[in-house]
Amino acid sequence: MKWIEVVVKTRPEKEEIVSHILYEAGAVGLAIEDPQDYVDLSKEKDSWDYFDINAIDLDMDTITLKAYFSESEEVEKIIDFVKERIVKIPQEEEGYPYGELILNSVDDEDFANNWKKYYKPTKIGERIVIKPSWEDYQAGPNEVVVELDPGMAFGTGTHETTSMCIEALEGYLNKGDHIYDIGCGSGILSIVAAKIGAERVVAVDIDPVCVEVSKENIQLNGVEDRVEVFKGDLFEVLEDRVDLIVSNIIAEIIVTMIGDLDRFLKEEGIFITSGIILDKKDLVEKALLENGFKILETKIKGEWVCIIAQK
Repeated sequence: MKWIEVVVKTRPEKEEIVSHILYEAGAVGLAIEDPQDYVDLSKEKDSWDYFDINAIDLDMDTITLKAYFSESEEVEKIIDFVKERIVKIPQEEEGYPYGELILNSVDDEDFANNWKKYYKPTKIGERIVIKPSWEDYQAGPNEVVVELDPGMAFGTGTHETTSMCIEALEGYLNKGDHIYDIGCGSGILSIVAAKIGAERVVAVDIDPVCVEVSKENIQLNGVEDRVEVFKGDLFEVLEDRVDLIVSNIIAEIIVTMIGDLDRFLKEEGIFITSGIILDKKDLVEKALLENGFKILETKIKGEWVCIIAQK
């Protein structure tokens, strides 16, 4: 299978909006090369294990985003959408494009492995560390290590939406909770939930690739006795009421499913949701309030929002 790689070189302050445009266009994977990350990593005591900072020619004014799209999709429409939002409209409204675009065709193996060199162990919240399966990491006291190989599924922990959901799970999940993970991607949120105390987790995704990747990551972390994964459309495979539901998808889908949450969430249950761009925050909060939820907390990182609500 072939994939279309859309490479966008942009300024650091435009990273958030360009990322959103690429995801909105339907990107199934996104790698971000930020020179500041190399500088920060070089200051850590073990950074020499990764690379020689002096051997890299860094342009601190440019960030490179590499988005991947299935060649079986309507590629011309996707490319037109990206060009219009990243080049044409900004040129007309702001006097300059958000960046320059380069298109490449890549094979399955290249797509699945090309971004691995940029993905390193990441500390999230108080004690969660997301470790790529191909990297070594010595866990510190009280750290909970999640080993991950996202493959072709979204969810490495590095994106703001995923990291905010992990932080929310740390803060609101109680030991022994039963949880639903709607739109599980790589399985990262289900695995984190199981490792920090959830008794049972049911993960659901409509994408068969995500389901298979999730199952592999669940086995990799030894939590298959607590986490089950199903392919299905949102709630079609769910039955019981649970203590907590987490869903990291997009605002429009979140809004449509809020009305059904009452059937699947226990009284005073917690709903954690992200994948929400900042200008959709009010839309989601309004839908929650109209359906009897109390908003406990709203997290914001860059242009992304995570909302924690209670039934």
